[in-house]
Amino acid sequence: MTIRVAVAYHTGYGKTGSLAQAVARGASSVPGATVDLLDVMRLDDDSWAALDAADAIIFGSPTYFGSLSAEMKRFLEGTVDRWVDGPRWKDKLAAGFTNSKAMSGDKLNTLFDLLAFAAQHGMIWVGLDLYPGWHTKGSSADELNRLGSWVGAMSQANSDEGADVVPPASDLATGEHLGRRVAELAIVFARGREGVPAAA
Repeated sequence: MTIRVAVAYHTGYGKTGSLAQAVARGASSVPGATVDLLDVMRLDDDSWAALDAADAIIFGSPTYFGSLSAEMKRFLEGTVDRWVDGPRWKDKLAAGFTNSKAMSGDKLNTLFDLLAFAAQHGMIWVGLDLYPGWHTKGSSADELNRLGSWVGAMSQANSDEGADVVPPASDLATGEHLGRRVAELAIVFARGREGVPAAA
């Protein structure tokens, strides 16, 4: 059984890009999964074909002023023909991730924007299944899901440090976990579809 996962992301300063790479690593660690890492600012015909062929698409955007970046929003709106025509992405798995410099930064709103977009395409959203980290006196910021998100993966990156330093390892590992979870579920769904008769 082989499946394809596409990670479609925008990064302004490389930090969301670092998280995207972590998500892709997690997905590619699953036997049978192939991953296309796609910067939405550099899409060509092959990139769009990879998105259409994917069993799952994981969307990533920085959080700017409490919402998606303009570049990510432009990409999402550019999928309108795939929505009108079918919708072409119906029943693909979907998930999301985001980064901002603030601990909160209203990142949840960005993830909800991605979730609503996926729902309009008829996609099936996959959340994060991790218990929250860093929530007791004896815990630390080195734990997975330290920002306590379940809709998708969140990371925080200090504004005065480069993408070679931030986001921290725990946030990147949380992104890897999300990528791995999506790829594993994509295989489960693909196997299930094999047992369902095609619609007449």
